[in-house]
Amino acid sequence: MKKKVLFIAAILTTGLSFGQDGMTSKKGTPILPEAGDYAIGFDATNLLNYGGNLLNGSVGNGLSNLNLMQNNTLYGKMFVDANKAYRGVVNIGLGSNTVTTLETDATDPTKMVENEAKSGNFNLAVGGGIEMRRGAGRLQGVYGPMAMISFGSSSTDNTYGNKLEDYVVPGVRNTETSSGSTIGLSLGGFAGVEYFFAPKMSLGAEVQWGINFSSTGAGETTTEVFDGTTTTTATAETGSSSAFGLGTTPNSMISLNFHF
Repeated sequence: MKKKVLFIAAILTTGLSFGQDGMTSKKGTPILPEAGDYAIGFDATNLLNYGGNLLNGSVGNGLSNLNLMQNNTLYGKMFVDANKAYRGVVNIGLGSNTVTTLETDATDPTKMVENEAKSGNFNLAVGGGIEMRRGAGRLQGVYGPMAMISFGSSSTDNTYGNKLEDYVVPGVRNTETSSGSTIGLSLGGFAGVEYFFAPKMSLGAEVQWGINFSSTGAGETTTEVFDGTTTTTATAETGSSSAFGLGTTPNSMISLNFHF
């Protein structure tokens, strides 16, 4: 946290050289957003961690650690006037993972075979809201209502180096597992601040609250079964679930925004 504060302070101090006492730069460019402006932004948490490490002289500040896709949330705004904007947000997550393990060949103990588990997941969240703001200087307060809808799914495929019947004794093992698709809905609001450290460039910090509902459909699991004589496959459905939060769940974020 200390490193983040130092990095933010460095950005804000640098930004002061762009402006005069008014709300325009030395070249006459307006510093604050105006009617008709658009803005794009992204979650700046990883960028601030990287910059904080630079200021702190940390050995862990290599570019390989600057993983901006870890928080791959994009924000957009369209300003109706200087104090009101329509805002949208989208987050797309697509991932896969493969784990390979070795075990002894069931038919030849002098050899090893590979087992492989491939898992994947997909998540999509989109939302929109209305942003109001207060303040006449570089520091602006922002607040308003917002709604989000999300979709998600995941699956795992297993392949084995040994056939199930090679073990001789009866057995059961999973070959495919897929979760049911999950849909979520969040209704709530947000409040925070935005500081314009340079013309049309700002850092924002806000907290979001939402009343959340989610529903997960039935998934499937496919298994191999060896009864001591033959091997068969079977597919069975897994249970579904739903959740509803009557309370509010806060979520905080820091963003870097560009207006044009």
